[in-house]
Amino acid sequence: MEDTFSNLATYGYIGLFLYSLGGGFVALIGAGVLSFMGKMDLTLSIAIAFVANALGDFMLFYMARYQKTMMMEGIKKHRRKLALSHMMMKKYGSWIILIQKFIYGIKTLIPIAIGLTKYDFKKFAIFNVASAAIWALVIGLASYYSGSFLVKVAETIGEKPWIAPVILVIFGGTLWFYLTHATKKKKR
Repeated sequence: MEDTFSNLATYGYIGLFLYSLGGGFVALIGAGVLSFMGKMDLTLSIAIAFVANALGDFMLFYMARYQKTMMMEGIKKHRRKLALSHMMMKKYGSWIILIQKFIYGIKTLIPIAIGLTKYDFKKFAIFNVASAAIWALVIGLASYYSGSFLVKVAETIGEKPWIAPVILVIFGGTLWFYLTHATKKKKR
């Protein structure tokens, strides 16, 4: 077990950076808990997650803006979800850049949807950097201060391993149900 913690301390920051490019919830929560346990540095973890998350959204925006044909080939199956992202942009305006950081499932679609529009890059950059900072602080600090609870949950799951698949099925099913019904074609 101690060997696992030393590997996480050594390679955890690299993993946190790579995972935060595309989202980073689980990695940042893990880094917050490991910081609570004294195995990682909380400030460094939050800073790495912030930089990677902002950079990941900049890359998605750039690819959608300047590599449209390549991006459209990759998201053909997700056209309805992309349409949902456009509707959310119209409904919430620039605030969707902050909101999307906290909603699993649309995290990567919103920057793509914004990149496909004529949305101003400078405005996107300001909202994206501020949103990434808020996201990293909220998730990082919340997981750090919830460290004892999360460690107990992990211990319980370790003792009763059947709980983890049940939680994953419930979470995945809820996400699938929401995205399926939110993007379902409405009868006219």
